[in-house]
Amino acid sequence: MTRIVHFAGLGSMGLGMAHSALRAGLEVYGFDPDPLRVAALTAAGGQALTPDSPAAEILVCVVLNADQMRAALFGPEGWARHLAPGGTILGCATVPPDFAREMEGEATRAGLHYLDAPISGGAAKSAEGRLSIMASGSVEAFDGAAPVLDAMAETVHRLGDSAGAGSAMKAVNQLLAGVHIAAMGEALSFAASQGLNLARVLDIICVSAGNSWMFENRAPHVIEADYTPRSAITIWPKDLGIVTAIAGVANLPLPVTEAALTQYREAAAGLGAEDDAAITKHIAARAGVKLPGDG
Repeated sequence: MTRIVHFAGLGSMGLGMAHSALRAGLEVYGFDPDPLRVAALTAAGGQALTPDSPAAEILVCVVLNADQMRAALFGPEGWARHLAPGGTILGCATVPPDFAREMEGEATRAGLHYLDAPISGGAAKSAEGRLSIMASGSVEAFDGAAPVLDAMAETVHRLGDSAGAGSAMKAVNQLLAGVHIAAMGEALSFAASQGLNLARVLDIICVSAGNSWMFENRAPHVIEADYTPRSAITIWPKDLGIVTAIAGVANLPLPVTEAALTQYREAAAGLGAEDDAAITKHIAARAGVKLPGDG
């Protein structure tokens, strides 16, 4: 029998994940506040998720933050109520570990399973079913989520038998990713200030010790002056804010992360809706350094 899956959130990551589930033969229903995203799902063979849609065995929640997740799952119009008894929720947003544990408790009280399952890999890997998923939860949650995990992930990292560890691991990843993007912005601004050709800089760094996945992925956006938001700057004040809040509880200083967080907060004031590679524009502008696309 075809498994029914609901998706709450069809953004750049959620839509690709839903497409991957469709390719795996799952029956997919999706909701997003943007009707164009729902239309993109239906064009691919999925269906719009409404209160009248058939009950699902699995609910995948791919929203921006903790407030959106709480509303999408257990708010007045939350989708958890449309799961079959014993169904499984995958919480894929970047949230604090304590919040993931709170959602697990809510799910348990509702007779459901919860998998703390933040994702990494970007929109391209999402569409290809090649995500890295950092997951923690009960055996029952992993078993219930198996059909969509198989469809969406290249690697599933099993990090424990209760929620929290998955979100803690995602925070580690976001610390590195956010710092690496900010470092990319500084490096390209520095290179431009020295009159270097940025395309040549990219070629050389990609085969040198200073490379990182984020440099290799984001530097082309700057070189092409293409700041279409694959991942917007506004994500980073949230994600690095989660990191520093967790570290604060542990009395752990993170000076490099704090410095990057300050840059993102400043940049968000004027560039927040742009691709996070636009942190380079914020850094370069302070010294009047010209980047590709500048007049």
